[in-house]
Amino acid sequence: MTALLRAEGLYKSFGERDVLQGVSLELAAHEVVAVIGASGSGKSTLLRCLNLLEPIDDGLIMLGDEDISDPRVDANRVRARFGAVFQSFNLFPHLSVLDNVTLSARVVHKIPRRDAEARALALLDRVGLADKARDHPDRLSGGQQQRAAIARAISTNPEVLLLDEITSALDPELVGEVLELVRQLAVDGATILMATHEMAFARDVAHRVIFLDGGRILEQGPPAEVFGAPREPRTREFLARFTA
Repeated sequence: MTALLRAEGLYKSFGERDVLQGVSLELAAHEVVAVIGASGSGKSTLLRCLNLLEPIDDGLIMLGDEDISDPRVDANRVRARFGAVFQSFNLFPHLSVLDNVTLSARVVHKIPRRDAEARALALLDRVGLADKARDHPDRLSGGQQQRAAIARAISTNPEVLLLDEITSALDPELVGEVLELVRQLAVDGATILMATHEMAFARDVAHRVIFLDGGRILEQGPPAEVFGAPREPRTREFLARFTA
């Protein structure tokens, strides 16, 4: 499959701490790839580097045919091609749910308000929040806020959806509703790169799993191989904590 997103030899350090050490990966259109690994392994930094929220120290990032790691590139224009959802919901508290979802479409993509709101209302209905469109985020549960954040991320039909530990800030009973939404997006053919601690979800939904350890990719492959017969001792050690 032709890669829609490709990274080669990514390096990123914060001071003396090396966070990414030569990471290379590919993501094909309509593919779902789960990045797993312990806290501090570099998962979040990897996603933030891919959509240019963090500058890389070295390496190459291609989105389609464009080298988006070129320092001359317009980072805002590139980020408009991604959808991103993070651990914290990052909804604007002074805006209604509807205005949160339409903001990027109206301001960045210059879509007329009427058209943006029509699409946003359809998305909010899809994620079960049609009755919350006029509410502010503080009136929503954590799971509802995260579903609203996902609706915002997909409102502009992004080429790639980046999901960074989107259930880690949720109470356990709210995790399922958010993962079910991601499952639906995957079935519908979205291109997704997700950092997650939800091993069962990664096993069931992802086409491919990447194990990141100490800023390096130690192992990757189909979920059945990575979870069922991992090659690397460190992968087996990590997964043993979830299967014990």
